[in-house]
Amino acid sequence: MTPSRRAVLAAMAGGALAGCAGPQSTVNGSASVTGFPSAPAAIATGSRTPGSSPSATAPSASRAVTRADIVARYGHAVPHTWGFEAPAVVHALPTTGRVIALTFDACGGPGGSGYDRALIDFLRRRDIPATLFINSRWVDANPAIFRRLAAEPLFEIANHGTRHRPLSVTGRSAYGIPGTRSAAEVYDEISGNQTKLTRLLGTPPRFFRSGTAYCDDVAARIVTALGERFVSFSVNGDGGATFTPEQVRTTVAAAPGGSIVICHMNHPRGGTARGITAAVPQLLATGHSFTRLSDALH
Repeated sequence: MTPSRRAVLAAMAGGALAGCAGPQSTVNGSASVTGFPSAPAAIATGSRTPGSSPSATAPSASRAVTRADIVARYGHAVPHTWGFEAPAVVHALPTTGRVIALTFDACGGPGGSGYDRALIDFLRRRDIPATLFINSRWVDANPAIFRRLAAEPLFEIANHGTRHRPLSVTGRSAYGIPGTRSAAEVYDEISGNQTKLTRLLGTPPRFFRSGTAYCDDVAARIVTALGERFVSFSVNGDGGATFTPEQVRTTVAAAPGGSIVICHMNHPRGGTARGITAAVPQLLATGHSFTRLSDALH
């Protein structure tokens, strides 16, 4: 068993709740929903040009999709999956080249509203682009920090939900965190933070990741219906912010090309910053580059 696999299994054993991630997954897919706006399919990949502006936002509808629309369409739908494998969920970049997407969750509330300044400062110094999945409560706890991050082209802001809940239409839980209980609550979890981020950013976020990254297939279709793409991960880089720096380094440095790596930026006392600081130079030395999701998923 490789060190990176042992690290991932360590997260599965019970550490994932601390940050908000789950165990490693390696499936890629996308889907659209007839009758509602859908996100475009993943067709290309590339790395960010320093100083470039964020790419185009998700497609807009002629009429905003309402809570009543979602309830009418999905209120009686029966889910068939639970976990990381819903058809509409993106787990990896559409490439086998040496391109990696680093993504960092900021969970907020009981999941942690801290700010890992050392991690973000390292990314700035090395000009490493990243996608930041930010929860509504983290924004409320860190308004000035959020504004600075949102203004930096190096980073893009994505939707990590309103209350950091697993996305279910039947109330299923993950890691002891109760999930949303209906299509209406799924809408609330997505749209509450979507509305906030749109107001603060001036454009709607393109990507969504639920608390714990768990969802059922009906909830994943609702994400698409609301104009966002559900992005999971293929490499669990910090085990829900529970890994030691060496575990983070080993796991992230072993990420293959096309990986979407999940880590956390809300636990400054964890091992994420030191692990990323060690892993990124190793990946750069072996010819890897880094990309924001919006520069790789079109």
